[in-house]
Amino acid sequence: MLQELVIHDFAIIESLDLSFEKGMTALTGETGAGKSIIIDAVLLLAGARASSEFIRTGTKKATLQGMFYAADNEHTKAELAKVDLELDGGQVLLERDLYASGRNVCRVNGTLVNTSTLRAIGETLVDIHGQNEHQELTRPETHVHLLDQFGGPELQALLSEYTGVFATYQQRAAALRKKNANEQEWAQRLDMLRFQVDEISAANLTPNLEEELEVERDRLANFQRIQESLAEAYGVLSDEEFNPLDAIDTAQSTMADIGNLDPEYAEIAENIAGAYYTLQDAQKDLSRQMDSLEWDEDRLNAVEEQLDNLQQLRRKYGDSMSAVIAYGEKAQKELASMEATEADANGLEEQVADLRAQIVELGGRLTKARHAAAAKLEDAVHAQLKSLYMAKTVFSVNFAPVPEDEYSAFGHDQIEFYIQPNPGERAQPLAKIASGGELSRIMLALKTIFAEADGVTSIIFDEVDTGVSGRVAQAIANKIVTIAASSQVLCITHLPQVAAMANHEYKIGKEVVDGRTQSTVTPLSEDARVDELARMLAGEEITPLTVEHAKELLRMAHETRAKLVK
Repeated sequence: MLQELVIHDFAIIESLDLSFEKGMTALTGETGAGKSIIIDAVLLLAGARASSEFIRTGTKKATLQGMFYAADNEHTKAELAKVDLELDGGQVLLERDLYASGRNVCRVNGTLVNTSTLRAIGETLVDIHGQNEHQELTRPETHVHLLDQFGGPELQALLSEYTGVFATYQQRAAALRKKNANEQEWAQRLDMLRFQVDEISAANLTPNLEEELEVERDRLANFQRIQESLAEAYGVLSDEEFNPLDAIDTAQSTMADIGNLDPEYAEIAENIAGAYYTLQDAQKDLSRQMDSLEWDEDRLNAVEEQLDNLQQLRRKYGDSMSAVIAYGEKAQKELASMEATEADANGLEEQVADLRAQIVELGGRLTKARHAAAAKLEDAVHAQLKSLYMAKTVFSVNFAPVPEDEYSAFGHDQIEFYIQPNPGERAQPLAKIASGGELSRIMLALKTIFAEADGVTSIIFDEVDTGVSGRVAQAIANKIVTIAASSQVLCITHLPQVAAMANHEYKIGKEVVDGRTQSTVTPLSEDARVDELARMLAGEEITPLTVEHAKELLRMAHETRAKLVK
């Protein structure tokens, strides 16, 4: 559930800090007061596309923070694990900064993430339904997913098994098509890959090989110069007439004799001693280098030949040894795949045929399971529609067979929701004939059915009750309360019947401060709720009778909620 929402410099909101509770919270207020701005902020925290237009005029950035409690939300835990994150005391903090430059920064529990990751996590926490949310129901391609979700773990496990086999089938069928399309091209590609892999493998490449060989070549090519320099340097340090080591040793002894007279003299003696030992080590290193130095013309020729070969490899496969190595690894993978296909080429057609048979069998079982789920979904929707005063509406799940060559990763079924609004009429696609009010109520019916399975911690309804009144409005309010029993619900509404059913209520307003318009949010006490309900009932002029009506509406709402949520 959403516990805390903090907003700074967002649209007409200068600074806002809201706390939310379990159950149903109503957001009420005059049109244009900024109720939907709060929903926009939550949408952005859930990964929606941002715009610099959201930033409050005169400021450099807008800041949004949302603290959610999700200890029991396995979907959230799974998405967090994908980016090596986890809940902090059962909580997850989403943050987003929008800059006037167009840049935006997203964080989850203090860790920087990209917008895609924020969206993946946010979608497990928040489910927002707006006035146009029913548009999802107008897209038939989503209906199969809604049915599968309703079908539960067994149907979804069957779908997962089918999807896995279908993916393998597509892979093997593609390999067979590729092989059969051009046998000569296949053979040529196979030969070329084998040559490339062998050529790169024979070079025994390492990322620094070329640099190492160049160093070795330079040493071999400059043998005479190196030999002379080593001999001359050793001779200087080993001269019998004037030996620098003996001179330095004498200087060190001389300074050591007076070292006790002044610390600086002692330090000089130590420095001279250090120079003596350093030159002594250098003399030994020169001797060792001279002893190990030998001329190897064959090795020089081999190194130069190897460097020429590396240059040819770079010309063919990449501009560096790392690039050549990467190319070789890629070619090796493709070769292994082609050789595996080649090895079982005789049985490839049989494999494809066997996988095809599995698809047909699993798809048939999937269709059967969907028909069973569809019957239960129809019954469940009818029960919900009855309480939404659509008792005569017939909801049905229509199955259309898919040609065998059009089987997809989702099975063999083309599924679409149909309704028959009035007895005697022909059932037609929901997307074509349902009115806005009908779609809103059907969406609410489905949301009531799916609420527990969805797993999201917060559901937001943004004026889904627009265009209805009277008993239908009350029925919608009852449904929202039912959903709030298993998920936290935030509801923007203009209907007093809906607002009265809420456990908590915030009034959204706006005021002008120092010439700037800004939104205000006020949590309402029980008495304040009566005043707000009276305003919603009567408009500008509130009479004692309106106040009594508001009190009665609130009392009846408490009784109704107690019956609905036991």
